[in-house]
Amino acid sequence: MAPGAWWEEPVHPLERAWVMIAALIAVVFFSAMMLVWHALGQQNVRGRAYRVDPKAYQAEVERFVQQYRAGEEAGQPVVAPPPGSDVYMLAQRFRFYPILRLKAGERYVLHVASIDYLHGFSITQPHVWNLQLYPGYEWVVPFVPRGPGTYHMACNDFCGVGHEMMLGKIVVER
Repeated sequence: MAPGAWWEEPVHPLERAWVMIAALIAVVFFSAMMLVWHALGQQNVRGRAYRVDPKAYQAEVERFVQQYRAGEEAGQPVVAPPPGSDVYMLAQRFRFYPILRLKAGERYVLHVASIDYLHGFSITQPHVWNLQLYPGYEWVVPFVPRGPGTYHMACNDFCGVGHEMMLGKIVVER
């Protein structure tokens, strides 16, 4: 056999067939895993987005706050709407407004929108949500808080200096 580089040698047809089979299996299993994850995973928020005028939405949130105001925390109003009601929250540079106080296991319809810039709306534990809030669009999401505790949310789309302070919360009680 003459000396030469190994990569210049022809690939045996059987070896080529096994590489193709392995690649096909990898693609099939990856695709199947993604379909199962999409169907069974809890990462997908099932809601609808509607076009809305930011000023009108802000006025609706203020009416909601005035109707169900239950206190104040760090200069932020705390609202406690009755179970089964629509609850409103807005994202505005650099805050989520207001703080919601909800009952565990009860159904609510959460309305959330940005009134100024693109913001992220991310809730972790026990719910895992990740929404992008575009100005002029309102997300409407059915929501049943699983258990008591404080659900923290953060903006996960950079919205300017002060972005790291854009936090909010939903307090869930029994």
